Amino acid sequence: MLKAEELKLVSEWDKTFPRSEKVDYEKVTFVNRYGITLAADLYKPKNAFGKYPAIAVSGPFGAVKEQCSGLYAQTMAEKGYLTIAFDPSFTGESGGNPRYMASPDINTEDFMAAVDFLSVREEVDQDRIGIIGICGWGGMALNAAALDTRIKATVASTMYDMTRVNANGYFDSEDSEEARYAKKQSLNTLRTQEYCKGEYSRVGGCVSLPVPEDAPFFVKDYSEYYKGRCYHKRSLNSNDGWNSIGCMSFMNQPILKYSNEIRSAVLIVHGEKAHSYYFGKDAYENMIKDSKYTSNKELLTIPGAVHTDLYDNLDVIPFDKIQKFFEENGVG
Repeated sequence: MLKAEELKLVSEWDKTFPRSEKVDYEKVTFVNRYGITLAADLYKPKNAFGKYPAIAVSGPFGAVKEQCSGLYAQTMAEKGYLTIAFDPSFTGESGGNPRYMASPDINTEDFMAAVDFLSVREEVDQDRIGIIGICGWGGMALNAAALDTRIKATVASTMYDMTRVNANGYFDSEDSEEARYAKKQSLNTLRTQEYCKGEYSRVGGCVSLPVPEDAPFFVKDYSEYYKGRCYHKRSLNSNDGWNSIGCMSFMNQPILKYSNEIRSAVLIVHGEKAHSYYFGKDAYENMIKDSKYTSNKELLTIPGAVHTDLYDNLDVIPFDKIQKFFEENGVG
């Protein structure tokens, strides 16, 4: 058995959302198959007894569990689930060095390690485990569902396909061999420079408020969330962003290649007005194309919703529909 690293975990409540009086809460840790220790917040209904259906939650890409993944986990615990919201490898309170790196493989494994952890909890029914991935971790969740047959149902909320956006740019505006080659040249030049320096730079944190008037709406949308109402000192997007070369491998490793072989249930939830809607819509269409397993797949479009509405807008996030989806597909 891999030995867990001793992490320094914050003991006080430091979430960007209010603590619920309906659930119990504790910090937990677990280890993935790369030996990285992950930190998570565990929520379960007060006075819980017996075995519960369980859900692991992570995302958005560059966020921490103190932000919207924790809100999702706490809300689903209020509805009768044992849940965990975890920080992916190299981020937040989780282990892994160097910091602020991302990996299609390791971050998919993070979800699978969360399933490991839930599967051996005494109070969890290991046959009723689901996952929720938000934003960039929506794509990771689908990738995990394609690999992990223990996952009974998956929800991808306001998802990004991180391989597509890294390889093709936003709205596929850089989808050419020439554009990708130029990006690779730039990143590899930076690798050489930073290897010589012995340290990595960071890039990609949200624009400070107030956002310039001529900025795209989604830039303003992100900044109002990460720099404004849900700022958190450990969040990459709230601060200096990812390691500058931290997402290189996403350009070369599509994560959704076998999504049409997912046999378990999948619900993709996306806002109609979200700049990222094309990720969710196309992921759904590719998932059901030439697939034998379409009857338990669904795309739920939320009218008028923008991307971050599905982060923390409780009037928009369809928690009742998410609960019904899990219940109808063996996680409830």
